Amino acid sequence: MQEYVGALHIHSVYSDGTGTVEEIINYAREVGLDYLILTDHNTVKALKEGCEGWYGDTLFLVGCEINDKENKNHYLAFGIEDAYSTRMNADEYVKKVKDAGGIGFLAHPFEKRTNMEEHPPYPWTDWDCKDFNGIEIWNHMSEWMENLTEENKYQAFVHPLRTIEMPPKETLEKWDELNLTRPVVGIGGVDAHAHKHNILGFFEVEIFPYKVLFKSIRTHILLNEKFVSGDKKKYQNAKALVYDALASGYCFVANDYRADSKGFRFYAETGKGKYQMGSTIPFENEIILRVLLPVKSAEIRLIYNGELLEKVDDGKADFVINNKGVYRIEVYYSGKAWIYSNHIRIV
Repeated sequence: MQEYVGALHIHSVYSDGTGTVEEIINYAREVGLDYLILTDHNTVKALKEGCEGWYGDTLFLVGCEINDKENKNHYLAFGIEDAYSTRMNADEYVKKVKDAGGIGFLAHPFEKRTNMEEHPPYPWTDWDCKDFNGIEIWNHMSEWMENLTEENKYQAFVHPLRTIEMPPKETLEKWDELNLTRPVVGIGGVDAHAHKHNILGFFEVEIFPYKVLFKSIRTHILLNEKFVSGDKKKYQNAKALVYDALASGYCFVANDYRADSKGFRFYAETGKGKYQMGSTIPFENEIILRVLLPVKSAEIRLIYNGELLEKVDDGKADFVINNKGVYRIEVYYSGKAWIYSNHIRIV
């Protein structure tokens, strides 16, 4: 498999971010990202102005973050040509994205912070909606703000990576619940804005610098073929590969600030072949779920139908499976949440 590392959920000066497209791309290239997806609020102006394409070896794509008239039900939409009215209900714009051939993910679905009046929570409430592809299981900015206290706020402002611990329990539970009935892909987002705040009345701090956040929550995709970078206009094949991987769940989410997760693998092996995460496979006797880590040892957790089934402390693990259901992997490194795979469905 070919592995590519990217950052999702990014805002620029086209909405409420402080960075230009050029600045954001340069930061991504500095930290070695293979791809990144811009998601400004309710606009694809960067797409209309021809910003998509290759920048060296980094692929820059443009989606958008849509919301309803109450500023709830935020939706990360990729692969669309136009933004949609905020006067629509969530089920309407989710269906419009699907009908346009795009894909979409529920953004920060369980936000519930009460400690920042100027930044209220924007949760997902329309759970009757069925046409979304996946869910943002880990959002850096949301977790940072919800973890903020009077005691830790100065440390958190100066070191925005250290207070990030793990995806919300409620989000993981809902993700597993949804996967009991159909495939629902998990992705991770940085929600980067590079907001600037005045501290103590005399100096300004950029809380979420793009370059810093690009080192944290990343979505790694796995492909059967290599990207071919080149002319800015010749990027459509790579774009299709990225969106197909995200739609299919051929990806995993990791906090690469903990450790470099490149090289993680989770796949099923049967008498008929190998199947990577995101796959749905028929049940047969003694399916083996294999896990490989890029470190010598970490805590590997096998989650079955939303419940912890088994734990192994090692750099690899083989789990013999004798029951139908949905399986995914969590990895904890030095006792801290690190990697979340997508599910393998055995039916």
